[in-house]
Amino acid sequence: MITQERMTKETEITVKLELQGSGKSNINTGVGFFDHMLEAFSKHALIDLDVTCKGDTHIDDHHSVEDVGIVIGQALAKAIYPIEKVERFGNATVVMDETAVECDMDLSGRPYLHYEVGVNGKVGSFDTELAEEFFHAVVLNARITAHIVMKRGRNKHHILEASFKAFAVALRRATAENIRTGIPSTKGVL
Repeated sequence: MITQERMTKETEITVKLELQGSGKSNINTGVGFFDHMLEAFSKHALIDLDVTCKGDTHIDDHHSVEDVGIVIGQALAKAIYPIEKVERFGNATVVMDETAVECDMDLSGRPYLHYEVGVNGKVGSFDTELAEEFFHAVVLNARITAHIVMKRGRNKHHILEASFKAFAVALRRATAENIRTGIPSTKGVL
């Protein structure tokens, strides 16, 4: 179990993460829809995840969402690297009714996010643009390359939830044990 914390003037965050878990979660960020997304992420990545965040949500949810992404990314980096005996690459398309979102991932050690999810506005009180901020913070701090692309969709809730689930399943597949790979790179190091 990895424990990672972040204390700033805007947020106080504690994350506990077990990469090879069973999908149990205890999430309390003060942002209801975001809690729902992190529960889905934990369940479908099969990562045990505890997140507590006290943030300046009286201003808006931006700092809480972005900073939780930073801390989850830092915890993932500790759990993943040095990388050895895992698949390294993962991908998934998650379908929710009319929506299909795809995530392709490489545990490359080189952070990059391509986010092509055309959704604007709010889901409840959650600003949909914060999903991209979360994913950017995670991949930057976990040193993951991820491409998240909406293939189709209309319902904003479905689109964002499918994005979180596709990222989760791709991560689960990328971190799956493969004892034959050794260090999964022709360079011999990642």
